[in-house]
Amino acid sequence: MSQKPVFLTPEGLRKLQEELEHYKNVRRPEVATRIHSAKEEGDVTENAEYDDAKNEQAFVEGRILTLGQILNNFVLIQDGGPTDQVALGSKVTVVEEGEPPETFQIVGSAEADPASGRISNESPLGKALLARKVGDSVHVHAPGGVRLVRIVELE
Repeated sequence: MSQKPVFLTPEGLRKLQEELEHYKNVRRPEVATRIHSAKEEGDVTENAEYDDAKNEQAFVEGRILTLGQILNNFVLIQDGGPTDQVALGSKVTVVEEGEPPETFQIVGSAEADPASGRISNESPLGKALLARKVGDSVHVHAPGGVRLVRIVELE
């Protein structure tokens, strides 16, 4: 089964590798200890601690699997130097009429964090900005309706 490539910046790659190591080397053993302790208490059929630990184990193992899949299918976003078009890894400052300018970095979906100014290349704004230039006005088809933004700076 072919997986879709996941675009990561070097920083995002490092963070996901660290997260995977943390889940494997810290969280997994902690959960195993909790399960073992709960089993020692006797009957596990009505043991809330055992149930909670098993649920946490499922989450940890699921996250390890997800991170492993991401790290097996990543494409590193290289800093190709100055460019006149928005691309993965670009920092773009846009302005919407009547609003202050906002700066975003275009990243892959695994690193997206809009509150930190990192938007996915698959988001409505990210898609609309790709391959555009400073001075371009772009219509963004977002869930709240169509917005018109103008690119004022590109790094």
